[in-house]
Amino acid sequence: MRYLPLQPEDRQAMLGVIGAKSVDELFADVPASAHLSGPVPGLPMHATELQVERQLGALARMNQAAGDGPFFLGAGAYKHHVPASVDHIIQRGEFLTSYTPYQPEIAQGTLQALFEFQTQVARLYGCEVANASMYDGSTACWEAIVMARRITRRGKAILSGGLHPHYVSVCETMAKFTGDTLETALPKLDGTAGQEMARLIAAVDGETSCVVVQNPGILGRVADLSELAEACHAKGALLIAVVTEPVSLGLIRSPGEMGADIVVGEGQSIGVGLQFGGPYVGLFACAEKHVRQMPGRLAGETVDADGKRGFVLTLSTREQHIRREKATSNICTNSGLCALAFTVHMTLLGEKGLRDLAALNHALAVQAADRLAKVPGVALMDGAFFNEFTLTLTKEARPVVRAMAEKGVLGGVSLGRLYPGVEHLEKGLVVCVTETSTEEDVEALAGALEEALA
Repeated sequence: MRYLPLQPEDRQAMLGVIGAKSVDELFADVPASAHLSGPVPGLPMHATELQVERQLGALARMNQAAGDGPFFLGAGAYKHHVPASVDHIIQRGEFLTSYTPYQPEIAQGTLQALFEFQTQVARLYGCEVANASMYDGSTACWEAIVMARRITRRGKAILSGGLHPHYVSVCETMAKFTGDTLETALPKLDGTAGQEMARLIAAVDGETSCVVVQNPGILGRVADLSELAEACHAKGALLIAVVTEPVSLGLIRSPGEMGADIVVGEGQSIGVGLQFGGPYVGLFACAEKHVRQMPGRLAGETVDADGKRGFVLTLSTREQHIRREKATSNICTNSGLCALAFTVHMTLLGEKGLRDLAALNHALAVQAADRLAKVPGVALMDGAFFNEFTLTLTKEARPVVRAMAEKGVLGGVSLGRLYPGVEHLEKGLVVCVTETSTEEDVEALAGALEEALA
């Protein structure tokens, strides 16, 4: 609805029913300091629909989109080529009108797509079972921590310094309501993946419910999680692995293979565009023995009374389906349409295609890293990486990023932006290279970076 068709008497009648004298009374709990003292600066009090469209369009054109020029942003959201066929398929009426199956057995096509999605995620993560998706990677990460608490009956989680700071922030916010203790750390530019693994191993004790580690980490470092998994299991704790770039698993051993008990992450880079921050699709998988503690829901395959194959929701441990006190989570649904886009893109790629895509990303990233390391004032951080790596600069990275943007080059994510006020990270720049980056793009980045550092 594009307008509010209420007359003043309609509003008064509604207020009377709920016992309020005015609309302002509905906001009585909002602190006065949060109230607007007048009109929003720069916006008129009244405008026609055409005027609003023009003004908002003008504001939107001030953004520099991913496709407008050389693009090297990453840090949890990645620009990959998504075939046009993905968008075409997900907009077919059979999927678009039934992607949230509240009467699931009616929507057999949707259930089958979720079943295929789960199979793909389980294979990708090296786990036995996966759910029908979560909202995004950060909330999936928190749900994994709560799941570990239910399994171990312990309340302390150790979070790696390589875990994305936005994921850490979500977990810290939610922990305020559950009483979980979170031990966090900052990444170190002068450290190594091996040193971080050793720190985590030393921190695990008999009170630890889980250790949460991202691979590749926020700085782009790739680590072997096997020894950490053994250390966690020796102390009765679980290992939770986070993957923000699923394309990396075309080359890197899956977390499940390395011993992770729960694997979560973000699926945006396969099938889902950037779109200025959403929507995303959370991936969640685990060992089969923990399946009844897993949040969300699972689609399964069965046969009907006539022996024909059919699909049903076999496990729904969310509060909409069972008694609230028995629910594993209050998550309301899965990211159905984005999960479908993930599945379509993954199906088009196939196993060989995913491996080829991953190899291409890594090769291009290595070439770009070698080129950028030759720029005066730039040093490449040590350690194995996939398609994302960290540079240390002789200047603070944030103004350098802004200077490059003014030249039309989105040259990376400054660690100072991710970790404001953390002095030892202010000169760090995270650069991501994918198959969409050309040699001309890399040269433009090198030139803009050199000019900004001069």
